[in-house]
Parts: sequence; C-alpha cells; structure tokens
Amino acid sequence: MTAAATRYLYLVRHGEATPDESGLTENGRRQATLLGRRLADLPLSAVHHGPLPRAEQTAHLIGDQLENVPLHRSELAGDYVPHIPERGELPPESADFFLRFIAGADEEDRIHGPALARRALERFTGPVDGEEDRHELVVTHNFLVAWLVRDAMYAPEWRWLGLNHGNAALTVIRYAPGRPASVLLSNDMRHLPADLRWTGFPPELHI
Repeated sequence: MTAAATRYLYLVRHGEATPDESGLTENGRRQATLLGRRLADLPLSAVHHGPLPRAEQTAHLIGDQLENVPLHRSELAGDYVPHIPERGELPPESADFFLRFIAGADEEDRIHGPALARRALERFTGPVDGEEDRHELVVTHNFLVAWLVRDAMYAPEWRWLGLNHGNAALTVIRYAPGRPASVLLSNDMRHLPADLRWTGFPPELHI
C-alpha cells in the first residue's frame, strides 16, 4: 500500500489589480510582498500561479521573499467560472441574483471552466503520496479560491457563488489521510496593514 501524507494547500487571491487588470497597483505590489514575507518560513515545495498578469506578478513578488521555491505557471490556477448552476440548484430567494451574476458567461466559459475546475480538484486537493507532508501555494483568483473552499466544506457545487476573498488574503486547507478536509484559515489578512486590507470587497464590507 502506498503511504499517504498530509497536504497543506495555501490559497491566495492575487494582489489588487489596476482598473484594466493588466497588472498590479502599487498597493497590490505591497500586498504581495508582505504576504511573501509571511510565508517565508514555511516549507513550501512549489508556488503555482495563473497565467494572467495580476496573478503572475503576485506570484513573482511572493517568490522574491522565498528561498529556492519554484514557480509554476498553470492554467488550472487561472480565472474561470468553475460551475454554472441551473435555477433548480439555487435557493429560490437568491436564484435571480446569482443567475444575473453569471449571465455573461459565454459557451466557452460554460464548457472550459468546469473542465478546468475538475482538473484543479484532482491536482491541488487531497492527501499526497509518500511519507512527507507537502505545502503548496496557489496564487489565483476569487472564483477558484471559492471553488476549493466549497469543496473542502462538502458544500454543493453552486456554493462557490457568494464566497468572496480579499486581495492577498490567505486561506489554508489541510487534507490529512483518513480525515475530512479542514479549512484552517480563511481570508486571513494579518500580514497586511489596515490600509491594505479588504481590497476586492465592496466598501460597505470593509471592517
């Protein structure tokens, strides 16, 4: 029988992006650097990041604070819609709101996104083979963080909707052999000063 060890999955939404999403703002760069400093003492084996500039730049700024941790560009860590629910899956009181939110998804999104989301679950979740625990960081976008948190909570597929994550906030999920997944941290921003917290959220939710 193959030995199994625990996976610690660190999930990060990219730093604050410029209005055209072509890269990071100065605040976004500061967020990424401060997060990298927080992660510097962890035994990370890899940093996976999405292909879009805001995720790639965030990953590289984090990587600058780490020692000999390889960075891997992956479409699985990209920005895509992981699941498009039918009305019958949704709570009646919020169905109209959520269906309006995803109405802009085109046919490619409706096919390509869920396929990537299934592959992301296969790649990034669950215990790992071998005897050593593995610590991996994924620098991605709000939708994928929400999708993976939903899965760890054994929630229905539609429940990625309505889960929001701040820029450069840290979420950690543990996958131990023989045990259910456990969300150890969610949206943690203790590495950021007050003026850099809660970007990516509506102003009324800044606390």
